[in-house]
This record gives sequence, structure tokens and C-alpha cells, in this order.
Amino acid sequence: MPAYWKISDRAIVNGLPTGDQGPLQYYVSDQGPLDNMANWKVVSADDFATLLKGAANEFDALPQGANEDQSHVTFLIHGYNNGWTDAAHLYQKVCDSLYSGDNSLGICISFDWPSLGSIVDYLPDREHAQACAGDLADVLSQLYDWLLVKQQDATKNPPDPCKAKISVISHSMGNYVVQKAMATVWTRKNQPLLVTLINQLVMVAADVDNDLFESQSSDGSDGDAVANLTYRITALYSGRDAVLGASAGLKHFGTRRLGRSGLAVCPPTDKDNVWQVDCSCFFPDNLTGLQIHGAYFDTADVMSLMGDILRGIDRSVLDARGETTSTVWPPKPA
Repeated sequence: MPAYWKISDRAIVNGLPTGDQGPLQYYVSDQGPLDNMANWKVVSADDFATLLKGAANEFDALPQGANEDQSHVTFLIHGYNNGWTDAAHLYQKVCDSLYSGDNSLGICISFDWPSLGSIVDYLPDREHAQACAGDLADVLSQLYDWLLVKQQDATKNPPDPCKAKISVISHSMGNYVVQKAMATVWTRKNQPLLVTLINQLVMVAADVDNDLFESQSSDGSDGDAVANLTYRITALYSGRDAVLGASAGLKHFGTRRLGRSGLAVCPPTDKDNVWQVDCSCFFPDNLTGLQIHGAYFDTADVMSLMGDILRGIDRSVLDARGETTSTVWPPKPA
């Protein structure tokens, strides 16, 4: 089984990934460093799917009551201002934290879209994000069809259930890619209400409208699509995030950023599978607002919380354990 997996729609020029969109390509790797293209092997879409199905089939088959121990196939979608090298570093970091060793959650796949990797290219990056959502939608649509087959197989042969849960971790503007991709899938599949495509969606510092899941959202039915295709959605946010403060100022869309202000209404009016955690208290005082935008992945307690969210531990249990709070910030008065 490959150690690392990647799907990318970055155009490749002279053997190197660029900030332009190109055709979907599939990669596997057995070793790092992951920012070295020589360590990645290009495979066909069919071979990638075959390898992935084979790897997922090696997961343990668990009894019905062991949902929290079930392995995952997780998609990591990076955010704005992540060039190819930055995206590779983030992917390595998440794999090392949650998808390796005895407590591995399973398999993590990087979906690497062509963010330009420059703070001055915010609006063009948003256009790239929307364009690349179609490619992610194609991948998710194939997953949807595969899950339907596995459900039918399990009905015919209950001792042979699906062994993997599908989950997503999306950061910053990667959440906009996910939002638009899920809306496309929901439309393509005739707005299904009884099939869960994503078990857990963790929206980290999400650069999307904070009223996304409200019925009168400026994004129309996008929030309905995401909520109806997902079992549980968790937004991790911080009011100390200066990057998303700048994002809101650039767009003037009339709504605040989910990753900075939290949900406009919590829980959303008609969606009880959406909740949030204010992570501001996890980050030390010496971090700047710019650093906090990516600090979730560098903070051990936040990564531990993220792992338990993905495992499906109930939000009330996470609260009772104290996993959703911290005393790192603000500093105590002298």
C-alpha cells in the first residue's frame, strides 16, 4: 500500500507544478520528502482507484458498535496562499499527526489545487478555487457511486460491510473549493437526502461566508448541499485570525468569514449537524494574527481535537472532556 496519495489539477511545466490549472493527475509515493517531485509516481485514474480500494479493503472489519474505531479515507484540501511546496508540507504534517503509527486514522489523500501562493493574488486565487471545484466534484461523484455499490453489497452480504468512512479536512479557501464541489455533486445526484457521502467534514479557518448554512444565505443552496451530503460538519475558527480579517475586507460581500467569526447562527436554524469550536484560546499570545491562520496544524491540542472529531466522538463528550477549551490564551495578568 502506498504511504502517500495525491490528486492534483496543477498544470505541470518542465516537470514542475505551477499555479495554473491543468488536467487531473494521480500520484502515489512511498517516501518523503513530499515536496520533491521525484518521490511521486504518476498513475492512471483507474490504477489509483484500484490501489485505493485495495488499501481500504485491508482495513479491519468492525462490529456495528465500533464506529469510532472505523478507519478513514480522508481528503485534505489546502487553502489560499499555498503553493505546491506549501501544500506538500501541510500534507506531510497532517499525515505525521493523524495518519501514521498505531493510532493512524487510515489513509489521507491530498487534493492539490493550484493556489497561486502569493498574498497579492487573493481574488485570482478565489477564481482558481471555483474553477477547480469541478475537478473535486468529479472525484467526489465517483466516490458517491462507489459508496452506493458498497451499501448494496453490504445489504446482500451483511458480514461484508464497507470498512472505511470518507472524511474531509479543508483549510481556508479550500473550504470554498469543497463548498462548490459538494453543491455540484448534490445537483448531479438529484439532491439525495438519504445518502451520506462525507462522514466528518472539518472546516479549518474557513474562508467562506459565515451564513453559509442559513436558509437565506447569499450562497443559495450551497449550504444545503454540504449539510445534506455530510453526517457532521465542524467549523474550527478564531477571531484572532488576521488573514481572514483581510479576506473580508477584500471582498465586501456583506458577510463575515466563518473561520474568523464563527457561524452566523449556532446551530444553524434548520441544520443540527453543524457545530463549531472557537480555537482562539489554544494559540499562545506570541503568535501574530497572520501566523494563527495556519497554527491549527502546528498546535498539538488542536490536532488531537481534530482527530477525535474525525473519529466521530460526540460533541457533548468532547466538551465534557475539556477538549474544546484551553487556557493557553489569553495570558494571565501579572
